[in-house]
Amino acid sequence: MAAALHRGLDFHDDFSGPGRRSCPSADGPGAIAEGVNACGSGTRRATILCVVSLLVALALALLSLHVPPAVAAPAAPAIRVRLLDGGETFDSRLLLGKKVLIVRFQASWCKTCATQAAGVQRVYERYQDRDVEFLALHVEDTERDARRFLRAHRTTYPTALDPDVRVANRFGFKHAPYTIVINKRGEIVARLEATANEARLAAAIDSALKPPRGKVLPKAP
Repeated sequence: MAAALHRGLDFHDDFSGPGRRSCPSADGPGAIAEGVNACGSGTRRATILCVVSLLVALALALLSLHVPPAVAAPAAPAIRVRLLDGGETFDSRLLLGKKVLIVRFQASWCKTCATQAAGVQRVYERYQDRDVEFLALHVEDTERDARRFLRAHRTTYPTALDPDVRVANRFGFKHAPYTIVINKRGEIVARLEATANEARLAAAIDSALKPPRGKVLPKAP
């Protein structure tokens, strides 16, 4: 009878198999209690692992749904210079909420500037009636050389001097030509290096003219 009871409580013999976790064999009441506790402990561990796995999966799902906030475009430094033609003062702050501003750093000694001059003039003529303002700043140039450059290339957009690159350095200038596109909110939205052609400049202006959804333009002073 005791042997039969022993065989009836031998979980290893009756229930073990591939993929199964066996409980210890029961040899008397103490062994039975030990076997039950071992099985219960294994069940608890499996439950905890299951819960942890679900929490990890939920956390990963929430992270995948999180969209980082858009980084705001940097504000453009204010520009206040005297124009070559007419001697009027150009103040970029007066354009806030009104126009997109294109700032072109160029020079009479710059061969690439001379090559791109006709294209820049065409872009200026194309957008001058579309809330876009141009300003060329001649860096490390004399007034005489700058005027000669403007006459040679028949440019008609506003131009001023920046002989000591004081303004240019505030925009991260490294070499001419260098073009900055500033939207109506006074934010720098494009920086075009020397290799930027007429098509890229036009595309940058078109992009700047599109107001972002949900934003209000600042009031002009």
